[in-house]
Order: sequence, then structure tokens, then C-alpha cells
Amino acid sequence: MRGRQWVSATGVNCAHCRNTSRGVSNADAPIRVTYNAGVSDPIAKPGTGVRTWEPGDVYPGVFPFTRGIQPTMYRSRLWTMRQYAGFGTADESNARYRYLLSQGVTGLSVAFDLPTQMGYDSDHDLAAGEVGRVGVAIDSIDDMDRLFADIPLDRVSTSMTINATAIILLAMYVALARRRGVALAGLSGTVQNDVLKEYIARGTYIFPPRPSLRIVTDIFAWCDRELPNWNTISISGYHIREAGATAAQEVAFTMANAIAYVDEAQRAGLDVDRLGQRLSFFFAADSDFVEEIAKFRAARRLWAHLMRDRFRATSPRAMQLRFHTQTAGSTLTAQQPGTNVVRVAVQAMAAVLGGTQSLHCNGRDEALALPTEEAARIALRTQQIIAAGTGVADTVDPAAGSRAIEAATDRIEHEARELIATIDAAGGTLAAIERGWIQRQIQDAAYDIQRAIDSGDRVIVGVNRFTSDAQVSVPLLEMSPDVEANQRAAVAATRTSRDDAVCRAALAAVRDIARGTDNLVPAVLAAVEARATLGEISDAMRDVFGTYESN
Repeated sequence: MRGRQWVSATGVNCAHCRNTSRGVSNADAPIRVTYNAGVSDPIAKPGTGVRTWEPGDVYPGVFPFTRGIQPTMYRSRLWTMRQYAGFGTADESNARYRYLLSQGVTGLSVAFDLPTQMGYDSDHDLAAGEVGRVGVAIDSIDDMDRLFADIPLDRVSTSMTINATAIILLAMYVALARRRGVALAGLSGTVQNDVLKEYIARGTYIFPPRPSLRIVTDIFAWCDRELPNWNTISISGYHIREAGATAAQEVAFTMANAIAYVDEAQRAGLDVDRLGQRLSFFFAADSDFVEEIAKFRAARRLWAHLMRDRFRATSPRAMQLRFHTQTAGSTLTAQQPGTNVVRVAVQAMAAVLGGTQSLHCNGRDEALALPTEEAARIALRTQQIIAAGTGVADTVDPAAGSRAIEAATDRIEHEARELIATIDAAGGTLAAIERGWIQRQIQDAAYDIQRAIDSGDRVIVGVNRFTSDAQVSVPLLEMSPDVEANQRAAVAATRTSRDDAVCRAALAAVRDIARGTDNLVPAVLAAVEARATLGEISDAMRDVFGTYESN
């Protein structure tokens, strides 16, 4: 604490809140905290020597939740250890999920292949060569049933990384629960459903932005009524960061997207206090240890203020930023792949010190292929070692009070606020996306990073420094050459065994609802239960909404 003087109405003169086992409410802590700083202090208010602290900067679980959204954080409950997985057919991915659950995973995260993400069935011409390659192929409710064979849906939290076709995959999961007699109130998990970042960073969009936003808010509204324990969106900075954004840009553009979603939901008549409790976020954990810890803290504080001050939320839970973290895939190296274990461990520790609610650790071999079973196990063990073997979970926000952490927290929040203000002045997020402004900011940042790597100013161990000519043999996951043929056969079997008249009527209903203003989820759910395929349902919506072509 050198150079700091903490002043608290409670007499707790420590940034780490010694009595972290006691819940603290806003009423318990009517405090104003200051510390004396020099005029040049990077986290002092400009032109002053004093930085004013809010209660949540000192106490966890208190607005603006800088130190964490729960008073006791991991002392009461660890983060969810959620390993992202999916490849080949539903049967192959199911075997991996059951293996991960046997090894101690506490939540599943489903990776889908590109045809599934883009709304094409596995037998579509454009799916050729991509079926099951970067995720699991899911064409119908029959595939979803095989994907979760022998997995109790009401006892496992499931996250689905899916966006443009999120409404269809969510409907398949719900239909599967109905088929098995599982109460919808017992389902817990998340559907990513963050289509705006697809226009910014990933490119797996189908429809134009405005009808896509309509689908997002239809999911919000339906889940509010029918799925009380489901997170309706995971607003994703991860892909923005992976595309080359800085830490401040990751926070700013993620928040800008979140603002657009909340604006749209309010226009649709949804209550911000109810909606806010169902929103979740998804960030990358990159390699700048101090900056990443600070980034998570800054994002929590910024979101709390946006929800309270901009959207007038009154529920503290609606102001809490709950987020999943994945270690940064873009930092993994094909050269000396064993070093990736260290990278992932450092990044995972930053996520934990930053207060993540769930975490995925990348496999050491993912610069080369999808992870093998062994690589996935080591990634999971990394989380388990951090949780059980380091002691960091015993203290809430253990990095708090560090001059470097607090300075970086303030800097990132300030830079993110400036970027959001620029977006607001330009007409909002949709306008900034349509003009390509956000995309250009990320491209410029990515260019700067690559120049620094090429010049050697940014060191990548094993790539531009500390290289080795030794040949390293790494076991890689080998995909069956029969995956695509097997999946095409499965689609054909679904089509030949269903009632075509019922299916056609259900698809016609999807088109009719899409033309109007009623909620789309019930119609899509009915089509799924009629065993319409993902591609057929996507085509029904394409017929009405059209497709988006980037300029």
C-alpha cells in the first residue's frame, strides 16, 4: 500500500477487505474513499491529486462491482470450468463431452461447424469440405438428441456458441428437453446470440443487421417467459480481441454492441431490470497479465454505470456484468507448441484474478488442429490447479490496491468511454458497423500489432525470439474421412422418416411470422419439432429477410 492512504467509514484500512466472508450491501457501506496522489498520478482525476473511490471499488458485491459481483466470490463458489468442444458428428462430440464431465468439467460449451453456423445443412453444396471440421455438425433435432445422449439436461449447464442460427439451435435444445420430459425451468446455460459482432469481426452472419436484431430480441422475450434460468445472450468481446483489437477496444466495442441490444429490447417493450439479469458477456484473456486483470475490472465498473445511468436500471443484479472467459487462441503458436501450456496458464490466472464467472482454457495443440483428448485434459487440469493448488480463490480480488492494476483499470475504462462516445456521436453501433468504422479501428490495431511482431518489438517466444530448429512431434486429432458422408446420410434419413406435410406447414408458418411482428421462437420451435432441418428453417427466414452482403 506504499504511497496510499485509505479512508473508510468502517475503519477497514485495506483494499482486500479482510472480512470477505460477510456480505456487504450498499446500506452497510455508505462510504467515500480517497487516497492522496501526486498531480501526475495516472489514476488521479485530471488536474487534482485526489481519486474518489466508490463503495464497489473497496467492497466486492457492491456497485459498481469493480472488485467482483459477489461479496465472497470464489470463497463461496468457484467459477464454472467450461471446456469448449465439438467436432465431427454428434456421436463423436457426445463421447468427448462425457469424457470431460468424467474429468471434472462443470459445464459444457458446444462448438458448431461452419455450415451449422451459416445455416446450411450438411448435404448443401456450400457445406462440402467443412462438415464437422471446426465443430460439430447439427442438422436436426435428431442430431441434438445424439449430441446429448446420456447427459441429463437439467443437471448440466450448456453454453452454445452460435449466433446467426441461434434461434434454431436454442429451439432444438428446448425441443429435446420437451421430448425427454425435462421441465424448461430446469434448463440452465447460455446461447451466444451476439450477431452484431459477426458483422464486426467474425463474418458468420446470414441476414441483414436489422432483422437479425429482431431475432435477438425475440429470443430475449421468449426466454423471459419460458426459460427462467437461461442467459439469452453472451455479448462477445472475445472475437473482437482475436481480430486484433486492443484491450480498451475489446471493452468499448463489446459495450457498444450491448447498448444496441438493450436499446432494441427496450423499444420492444422489455423491462431493463429483468433483461439485465439475463445478459452475459464473453471476453478473451490475452497475455498482458496486468492489463487483462484490469480489463475485466474496468468492464464490470463501466457496465454497472451504463445500466444505472444510461438505461436507468434499479436492480443491482441488472447492473452486474457476468462473463465467461476463454484464453486467447490468437496467441497460440505452432512452433514449440509445448509453450502454449504456459501461455494458457498465465492467461487463465489473469481471468481468475479478474473475477470471471466461467472459464475455458485452450489446448496446447490448437494452433495445429482441434484439441486431442489429452490436450483437453491438460487444459482442464490447468483450471483445477489454479482453483485447488494456488490459493488465489481464497481472497476476493487479490490484485486490488496494486498501483499498476488500479491505474490500468482506470485507463481502460476511460479509453473505452471515449470510444463509446465517438460511436454515439456517429449515430450508434449499427451506423458505425454499416459505415465500417468499428471494423477499421480493429484492422488498424491488428496492423500495428503485426508490425510490432515483425520488427521484434513485440516478442513471441518461439516465433521471433528464442526459436528452435528442433523438430517437435505433436499427436494431433485426426478426423474420420467418413464424417461428411455419415452426416449427409443422417440428414437424408431425417427427411425420409418425417411427416412432410406437417414439416411444410411448419416452415410456411415460419415465413408468415417472419413477415409480421409476432415472436418467431414459437414458430421455429414448432418447425424443429416437425423435424425440419436447420438449413430448411434458415431458408424460410432467408426468403423473408434476405441475406447480408458486406461492403
